[in-house]
Amino acid sequence: MNPSRPYVPAAAADPIESAAAARPLQASAPKVALIVGANGVIGRNLAEHLVSLPDWTVIGVSRRGGESSDRIRYLSVDLLDAGAVREALAGLSQVTHIFYAAYQDRGTWAELVAPNLDMLVNVVDALEPVAADLRHISLMQGYKVYGAHLGPFKTPAKESDAFHMPPEFNVDQQQFLERRQVGSRWTWSALRPSVVCGFALGNPMNLAMVLAVYASLSKELGLPLRFPGKPGAYDSLLEMTDAGLLARATVWAATDERCANQAFNINNGDLFRWSEMWPKIADYFGMETAPPLPMPLSDVMRGKESLWDGLVAKYDLAPHTYAEVSSWAFGDFVFGWDYDFFADGGKARRLGLHEYVDTERMFTDIFDDLKRRKIIPA
Repeated sequence: MNPSRPYVPAAAADPIESAAAARPLQASAPKVALIVGANGVIGRNLAEHLVSLPDWTVIGVSRRGGESSDRIRYLSVDLLDAGAVREALAGLSQVTHIFYAAYQDRGTWAELVAPNLDMLVNVVDALEPVAADLRHISLMQGYKVYGAHLGPFKTPAKESDAFHMPPEFNVDQQQFLERRQVGSRWTWSALRPSVVCGFALGNPMNLAMVLAVYASLSKELGLPLRFPGKPGAYDSLLEMTDAGLLARATVWAATDERCANQAFNINNGDLFRWSEMWPKIADYFGMETAPPLPMPLSDVMRGKESLWDGLVAKYDLAPHTYAEVSSWAFGDFVFGWDYDFFADGGKARRLGLHEYVDTERMFTDIFDDLKRRKIIPA
């Protein structure tokens, strides 16, 4: 964190009343999206949604790059290298919207701040001077702004809730945009989803993949599907966010002038407990359940490469490595929430985002998709 930038919490008041003063955005005008972090669960699904719309062109940015097409082209750049970012984005004068969903993992919460703030600053510093028609910057956050990762927090969390004691990179990123936006023609929005579920490979935060691979390997070993988290987590109340829903909500917030310069919780709209959902997931995979047993997946799933390779060969699956389909640390994180984990999505609904996703159906749809892609056995 830059020590010259004071840590000042955003105003707690709901700014819906003042949003009408924001500069209107023309829905029919051609729009060019720069998706930063385009290969993750969030960025990938956002790109797929935008290319399905008639008035968007998409540029995806990530360290790995990607395969370009007529509707989307990819740039490979290290976002921590300010010079490389300026060089890569120098010719993107046509960009109208930045969708920022990049993330750099580090060992501690404090260590997350500098790289994740620097990457956002580097992108804005590089693009703002050259993109004369920049209209909006969309920031992807999460419930960390409410302290959800630290322990039991106030539920349902609301966008007007006070920030917690720093360090917290999500807050620093938002405050950077708040300061930078003053006097600018562009506006910003911050999307706060719960656990985002969708398709992506090689992503460190992919709960649906954790469930699918854990179930597939357990079944191959002739084991029941056993909940591996903390005892209290099995009965806690929580929610999820479908990646497709989040993509549509992100575009809505970026193009509806009523949403300017605000944050929004985005969730499926229903709540569940693993004690009720787990048997349904087991039933989907044709498995029995057994009593929960706390066991860190990062430990017990280590060294299963040969088992996975045998599964790939046996069922003629797509040739993805075990590392590409493993997100065990994230699974341990989610399954360790022995407290309620949900937020109030009413603010977005009051402004017209009324879409709802049934979480059980979301999981089965994702598992069906993984089977179609031959990631897991049919």
